[in-house]
Amino acid sequence: MHGTPKQSLSLAEARRISLVAQGFTGAPKLGARRPFDPALDKLHVLQIDSVNVFARSHYLPVFSRHGAYDAQSFDSHLWQSGEFTEYWAHEAAFIPLADRPLFGWRMDDFAARYAERMVQSNTAIEQVRAQLREGGPQFVRELESGPREKRGPWWDWSETKRAVEMLFATGEVVSTGRERFERRYALAEEVLPAETLRTVSRGDAQRALIDQAGRSLGVATLNDLADYHRLKTGEARVAVQQLEESGVLIPVTVQSWVDAKGTALPAWLHSEARIPSRLSPDALLTPFDPVVWFRPRAERMFDFHYRIEIYTPKEKRQFGYYCLPLMVGGKLAGRIDLKADRAGRELLVQAAWQEEGAAARTAEAAEALLARAAGWQGLDRVRVSGVGNLALPSHFDAQ
Repeated sequence: MHGTPKQSLSLAEARRISLVAQGFTGAPKLGARRPFDPALDKLHVLQIDSVNVFARSHYLPVFSRHGAYDAQSFDSHLWQSGEFTEYWAHEAAFIPLADRPLFGWRMDDFAARYAERMVQSNTAIEQVRAQLREGGPQFVRELESGPREKRGPWWDWSETKRAVEMLFATGEVVSTGRERFERRYALAEEVLPAETLRTVSRGDAQRALIDQAGRSLGVATLNDLADYHRLKTGEARVAVQQLEESGVLIPVTVQSWVDAKGTALPAWLHSEARIPSRLSPDALLTPFDPVVWFRPRAERMFDFHYRIEIYTPKEKRQFGYYCLPLMVGGKLAGRIDLKADRAGRELLVQAAWQEEGAAARTAEAAEALLARAAGWQGLDRVRVSGVGNLALPSHFDAQ
């Protein structure tokens, strides 16, 4: 489609394109044997994060799109099906194992970045290699020479931890699972199929990743496409140009997508993108959902200014420690600070806020979503603090 006249999209159309590309269909998959398959296919990248005040972040995108499901089955699928692996794909993230070769160039970049450190840490690296070769998959605590091994300057990491993380980044070591959020490490060549260790050229791999980003985003700017798998803008631009020439990405303009000077931002529609006539899902999102993880896109697409306040001193927080974005009718309508009180079997709403201009049914939608979220987490009720401008009942039962 090279040379095709530019299409013009309204902002509402762009939102619907993006949401359907992200796996929001408006239809729960509660009866499906594996309701997480459609979401994983659409997302391509499932970001992992250590915060667990409500639920681990990687569990939320499937719940957001398809409703309640069994987390244990999901873990088994991610770690035991042989279809997924973990790597630095956005941040730490699950990706299809078949696509691991598309990150070989990143592994090479890490090897170049860490070259001097790896020489300095050669003894520890050789020890890790030998222990993994002899003992198979192990946690860092099993690889360390003792429970009080001396810590170093990298985030208070021990020498062993630094060694194994460099080997993970460069692709020599892979994660075979997590326990209490700790990775269990193994030598990649011993646990992965040979075809996943193959080499793909930097250009071909990055073109494939931009193609996938375009498919997962539906419509996007250059920065949106680059951020999805954390490519450098210059390299992403080359891949975008090639995909435009081949007709995979179609140049478009989107209403109100402008730069600081008011000039229309270049954008691209993926050739497989759909423009649904109607799509208005309600959902609670993790802060690390692709809908919001690139903050400039969230502001441009939803007029939603969002920051995580985990690292903000309590007295300076505006909305709460761990606010989940609230989607109502396909628009970002608020944010809710959640905490699971598992001992008391309650989901605590520590603060609830709605955006200016939020839909009249925002409180009703939030109550329904919170009741379902509590039930999914095995809690009995929802208790609301009353902090914030989103009026909810003081308590209500889970569903």
